[in-house]
Amino acid sequence: MNIEFDSYKQKLNDCRPALDGLAESLNLEGLRNELERLHAMQEAPGFWDDPDKSQKIVKQVKVAEYKVERYEKMLSSWDDLMTICEMAAEEDDDSMLDELKEGFEQLEKNMETCRLETLLTGRYDKNNALMSFHAGAGGLEAQDWCSMMYRMYTRWIEQKGFTYKIMDYQEPDEGGLKSADILVEGENAYGFLKGENGVHRMIRVSPFDANGRRQTSFSAIEVIPDIEDDSNDVEIKAEDYEMQVFRSSGAGGQHINKTSSAVRLIHKATGIVVSCQTERSQFQNKENCLRMLRSKLIEIKEREHLATISDIKGVQQKIEWGSQIRNYVFMPYTLVKDTRTGCETANINAVMDGALDPFVESYLNCLATGNWVQK
Repeated sequence: MNIEFDSYKQKLNDCRPALDGLAESLNLEGLRNELERLHAMQEAPGFWDDPDKSQKIVKQVKVAEYKVERYEKMLSSWDDLMTICEMAAEEDDDSMLDELKEGFEQLEKNMETCRLETLLTGRYDKNNALMSFHAGAGGLEAQDWCSMMYRMYTRWIEQKGFTYKIMDYQEPDEGGLKSADILVEGENAYGFLKGENGVHRMIRVSPFDANGRRQTSFSAIEVIPDIEDDSNDVEIKAEDYEMQVFRSSGAGGQHINKTSSAVRLIHKATGIVVSCQTERSQFQNKENCLRMLRSKLIEIKEREHLATISDIKGVQQKIEWGSQIRNYVFMPYTLVKDTRTGCETANINAVMDGALDPFVESYLNCLATGNWVQK
């Protein structure tokens, strides 16, 4: 038998215990039982009488079906690849080697993605994420860095198959980005993004400095779970906040400067400020502001209980200059390095184009094992 086919057969045998273990980690039997229960609810009379409730159940069905079908496809792929090895041995045929290599690489990739998702066990990990960008001190240089960060993350979001919605975008007159808020939608969006919360530091020769001096700039990223208004955890009354309206400006403001539709809410008790300017109506912008404010207040409430701190934001560092979670060096060499996990790469251009998976994955692995470079 061709030694390469023999090698792949051994690799397949070696990975089978991990594949079987994923079924237990995913609670596959429990998912199938849950699907039976949900399907029965869908078939019950009057299921569509409550549209909100029925839509939530439909969404739960789709998520559970996806997880079961994905695992079954991996299992089927393993069987197919083993069959290729056996057929190649019988027929002494090397023509299937490329198919075997490609299939095994894809199986490994799918298994790793699935394994990472089993690490997302936090209370809100499956939720959508609210992501905020804030330029640090330093004027145009810092605002340009904030704009670069925004582009990097929105590229990653698109590559991951998630979608995002601009809630607020403050673009200063001189260029770059002062601040922005986006809603990232997708299964486990918060779980994957929670490790990006913190200060990000860039070192480069500034294109805005005529003398070509090196500059250090900072941007702060805040990530919180988007929490649906289906609990009694937080009640927001009209008297709890001050509402301001203003004309929209900046990116996302295609419908701007006609009416004062943009909304800013200031929570009196905490000083939290949220704003939204990207919807056509003042009512929609206000609803989005209340959605963001509710999530922020629930997060604060959860942080008061030590048992749930790790579910909200994992390992925390203060969001202040000098306590960056990641360094991005453009000059005199190229390097992106996470200060918490030690994950690094010299391919900074790929990272700025959204290649963030190694950093996201290393964070989740460290969160699961507790093996941090920086405590």
